Amino acid sequence: MTLRKLGQSGMEITPIGIGAWAIGGGNWEFGWGAQDDAESIDAIHAGLDRGINWIDTAAAYGLGRSETVVGRAVRGIAKRPYIFTKCSLVWDESGKISHNLQAASIRREAEASLKRLGVDAIDLYQIHWPAWSGNPESASPGSIEEAVGEMARLKAEGKIRHIGVSNFNVPQMERAIEVAPVTSLQPPYSLLFPDVEASTLPFALHRHVGVIVYSPMASGLLSGGMTRERIAQLPENDWRKRSPNFQEPLLSRNLRLVEILRAIGERQNATPGEAAIAWTLRNPAVTGAIVGVRSAQQVNGIARAAEVWLDTQDLLEIERGLQLQAA
Repeated sequence: MTLRKLGQSGMEITPIGIGAWAIGGGNWEFGWGAQDDAESIDAIHAGLDRGINWIDTAAAYGLGRSETVVGRAVRGIAKRPYIFTKCSLVWDESGKISHNLQAASIRREAEASLKRLGVDAIDLYQIHWPAWSGNPESASPGSIEEAVGEMARLKAEGKIRHIGVSNFNVPQMERAIEVAPVTSLQPPYSLLFPDVEASTLPFALHRHVGVIVYSPMASGLLSGGMTRERIAQLPENDWRKRSPNFQEPLLSRNLRLVEILRAIGERQNATPGEAAIAWTLRNPAVTGAIVGVRSAQQVNGIARAAEVWLDTQDLLEIERGLQLQAA
């Protein structure tokens, strides 16, 4: 795979990164159902074997489980991939998640993540959310400025190498950049969630902030492997079961879009998921796309996304499909 420079850092990353949200399993508020750790490790190794050179996880995924599995997967690898993780979401003994941007909390989280991952330094440490669960920033202890300031101190100590933010809007990014250099932004971005195109992505491009988008296949809905039957059988501890995009009336419209992607993909021997990922990568602000994998087999359905070229006709077909969705 070709490499792309992430923001103003020295890191050059592949256009596709391994996403580790789903491998956190199902026993938490935003879980994806049961997951076998051995399969997760095989999936990570399969991605690395295909040339992918970075993994994105978070402390909150599985309440520490995802980071632990990632740590096991990269242990002993001579040239380990870049490891990106996140802070600001913490949990209590009952597993209830809350949000904290206080310096002391950010430091505790970093130390815990380093231990779970088994690394000396985190390559990219990101604030997971600027606020939580629809609440205003004032509902959480601490502030963006306090959190970024502590991350700058962690960077000076060599515990993290670069600072990133996730789910930030433009004013929030401006505030973070005032405190310390920000290497990257991680926003949701897909054919079903294009909102960041309006102002967030142009701002990142203008300010030379790298962008690694998450859910480019809309949490698997655009992968080509999601059917009505499979959705109906999702376990109760899979958050997607409660997502409007996986329910009617949106589901029918979304599945029609998948068929458009399937036709486009077939012309290039690619999957619908790879066509959906390629659509995000075509944006000049986007450095890379985070793609979740739960098995080695799933890697085969996404690894060639960076090689898919969407021409004017392809983009027109997709646009027509989106207009039908909005009708």
